[in-house]
Amino acid sequence: MILGATLEDCLAEAFRRLARGVADRRSPFHTPTLATIGADGAPEARTLVLRGFEPASRQLRLHSDARSGKVAALARDPRCQLHLYDAAAKLQLRLSGRAALHDDALADAAWRDSRQSSRMCYAVEPGPGTPVAAPPPAPRDAEAGRGWFRVILLRFDRLEWLELAAAGHRRARFDWPAEAPLAATWLVP
Repeated sequence: MILGATLEDCLAEAFRRLARGVADRRSPFHTPTLATIGADGAPEARTLVLRGFEPASRQLRLHSDARSGKVAALARDPRCQLHLYDAAAKLQLRLSGRAALHDDALADAAWRDSRQSSRMCYAVEPGPGTPVAAPPPAPRDAEAGRGWFRVILLRFDRLEWLELAAAGHRRARFDWPAEAPLAATWLVP
């Protein structure tokens, strides 16, 4: 099935699927992979939950624990990429841009809007990635995690679309250069 007949169709479909990824927990775009640059310069990738999308500003909202490696990586170098894949549609998106970390009114609002089960993830002790002899017990106080909760706002300036199809793969790139209009082009898959 061809989803992107034109460049405009590709971009509209990408934005539609990103919005659905926020709203629908069953959407394959609900849990994208975030790639950052580690302290040693090597890439690091991990799965997060897509929490928000603002099409006009091309901003995606994700959440993280302040003690995590991804927060440290983004604090050192905000460049990152988000990878999303829908196996049924055979559609891949790669969004490249810069992330900003928030522990402010935006984080307060996101925390208030989070379910208690999600809040529990941030109350775990010790922090994520800490070596332990055995798995720690589940947290009991969801509010104890607010101090570690951070919002990641990723503003992408490049979107790559790859659709795999028996009739012929389609690949496109959309760039939003600073102070310039959108540049869109087909690429050889």
